[in-house]
Amino acid sequence: MTMSLQPGLSNELTITVQESDSTRALEDESLPVVLSTPRLIAYLEHTAHHTIFPHLEAGQTSVGTLVNVRHLAATPLGMQVRFRAELVAVEGRRLRFRVEAWDEVEKIAEGEHERFVIDRARFEERLVKKRAVKQ
Repeated sequence: MTMSLQPGLSNELTITVQESDSTRALEDESLPVVLSTPRLIAYLEHTAHHTIFPHLEAGQTSVGTLVNVRHLAATPLGMQVRFRAELVAVEGRRLRFRVEAWDEVEKIAEGEHERFVIDRARFEERLVKKRAVKQ
């Protein structure tokens, strides 16, 4: 593991909420049309991954293993959202992040996220074996 993975690394991502990010994408007319919690979490995970990706060795990547996020406020279509991830702990291959998000008016999410650094080739091999068991 590269020594450049140290607590304090951070990254931000800003998006404009599109219909594909909304509850409408879930095809449930009973829901209000706002940024959905699944998309919020996906953007937080993406932001965390890209915090560390430039610091990984060739052939490494990361996978999410834990998400504990409070979705604090709704965000309508067309509004910008800023996602932030900060690496707070490195425990071997286990990485813990503080994650937060704000729309143009207020803080909309906060929580923690955990990722593991993996060897991409070994991971893919395991998937091939798993598919073979299913057949």
